[in-house]
Amino acid sequence: MSKLYVLYEHAAGYGLFSVREFEEVGVLLPQVEASVTDVSRFNQIVKLISFSPFKTAVTALENINSVSEGVVPEDLQLFLDTNITKKKKAVLGVAEPKLGASITEALKIKCDHTGAIPEIIRGIRTHFPNLVKGFTAKSAGVAQLGLGHSYSRAKVKFNVHRVDNMIIQSIALLDQLDKDVNTFSMRIREWYGYHFPELVKIVPDNLMYAKVVQLLKNRKELTEEKLEALEEIIMDTGKAKAIIDASKSSMGMDISPIDLINIDMFANRVIDLAEYRKEIAEYLKSKMTGVAPNLATLIGDQVGARLIAHAGSLTNLAKYPASTVQILGAEKALFRALKTRGNTPKYGLLFHSTFIGRAGTKNKGRISRYLANKCSIASRIDCFSENPVNVFGDINCKLLRKLLPGYQRRKRKKRKRRRRTKRGPSKKLKQSLLSLKHKKR
Repeated sequence: MSKLYVLYEHAAGYGLFSVREFEEVGVLLPQVEASVTDVSRFNQIVKLISFSPFKTAVTALENINSVSEGVVPEDLQLFLDTNITKKKKAVLGVAEPKLGASITEALKIKCDHTGAIPEIIRGIRTHFPNLVKGFTAKSAGVAQLGLGHSYSRAKVKFNVHRVDNMIIQSIALLDQLDKDVNTFSMRIREWYGYHFPELVKIVPDNLMYAKVVQLLKNRKELTEEKLEALEEIIMDTGKAKAIIDASKSSMGMDISPIDLINIDMFANRVIDLAEYRKEIAEYLKSKMTGVAPNLATLIGDQVGARLIAHAGSLTNLAKYPASTVQILGAEKALFRALKTRGNTPKYGLLFHSTFIGRAGTKNKGRISRYLANKCSIASRIDCFSENPVNVFGDINCKLLRKLLPGYQRRKRKKRKRRRRTKRGPSKKLKQSLLSLKHKKR
């Protein structure tokens, strides 16, 4: 008859428990489930044989890391070797099947994780302070909390120079700033347009318009003295003169000083946001150069960052096949096409790449498939290499630049050849054949 033992890994150390009446416990699982909540009944089934505490917090962290990966640490091996190996026909109950397989391989102890064992481990976890002498619920909680913090901290550790989370946040902020700057610029155009409506047609750029508004303020006070300042902002002498001429014959309404002060403050905010957007773009470029240089070189900083953000992380993007990378960002269109049995999308976020924008309409799908393939390889190189460099991205970027214009030319030549074969020999070929016949005669 086999004797059942249960191994329990606590934050304070390893505990080994013997289970009485193994056959009855295996059959009467409902009784075990009922006794889990009652300490007195549970003590009749489970008895502590040995407890090996961890000496330091560092030792506890090393052991729990090994156990979580399914590896038998030296402390656990020594503990089991001392208490179980000499006993014949012993079965060890464990919570993790990987750990059980490692123990069986290392110590030749039969391990099990099914049947009543999960319920027994649940009961040990519930009543552990009462089963081990010298332990209280408070001390057990403190040990669990300390080990939990150190274990989580060790799992979260990463290289600060290769953090894709910062890329995800920065590209999200960049998109939000684009929306906000456009919305605020529209608002300032409408607001200042009551006073000087002609300025919108002369200065179409949002940032430039806000700077001009900040300089002009009241159009009636605009003189030739501000011409040089206008030229510095607009970088065009003709437009600067057109603004001065339009201010003299404007159809706009008069505006009070208080309204001008508020418009000036709002224009200043819009300029600050636009400048901050440029800083975020530079920050994103530097982060992409450090984290994913090949992907950034191949398709650009912002498109690469959007792919990483949509995938969730650079690791997730590296795990995706090229077909998934190609349609990443077009999930709604894909499922709609599958539902209606229509044509599936050819590209998602990759559409914003310059390579697909420059390709012809018929070749966009082919270029996007080729580009997705290279992006998938580039993301894997960036993710799994210790010191990533942009060699792969640089080579494939040059290859794509050479391929893109030549690809269309080759297609045109093939079409011409097909047309010629359908129509028969060309006029020049007929004339050359006739001339050859005359020479033979």
